[in-house]
Amino acid sequence: MSKQTTLCYLTRGDDVLFIVKGDTPKNRANMNAGKYLGVGGHMEEGETPYECALREIYEETSIEPIEMQGFGLKGICSFINDMCDDETMYVYMGEYIGDKNPCPGYCDEGVLTWVKKGNIKNVPTWEGDKAIFEELLNPVNTGVFELKLTYHGNDLIEAKKIF
Repeated sequence: MSKQTTLCYLTRGDDVLFIVKGDTPKNRANMNAGKYLGVGGHMEEGETPYECALREIYEETSIEPIEMQGFGLKGICSFINDMCDDETMYVYMGEYIGDKNPCPGYCDEGVLTWVKKGNIKNVPTWEGDKAIFEELLNPVNTGVFELKLTYHGNDLIEAKKIF
């Protein structure tokens, strides 16, 4: 069985909130070091994906649910990798409407930063994350998408849209 995680993107107008992962005592030699990722993480026992998403957002950004609008499930991604456990990731997105700016912000996971939607393809992300953003930022997508992302080590060998 694959591990289950959440990946959350908050927008603010034309900006998207990312966490730039680093090597920290909590996540030494992190394979994500230097990469721009959405906030999120592993589901705890008895937790739903939605509950996990809200908890992780608060833990990493101090943003509370009342400070988000239109927050909901946008996609499900199956990550298959020959170097680590398979992972099912629930992708959430919503608009940040709070009045405090969480950036720059620091947590055990890395540094928070806003990136313009048009610049996302220029920041260091996993190739599979680019496929996720193609779905998230496609204006004709109104439902929940599903992707299967297959990696050989750090190389994406297939990004397949299931629906």
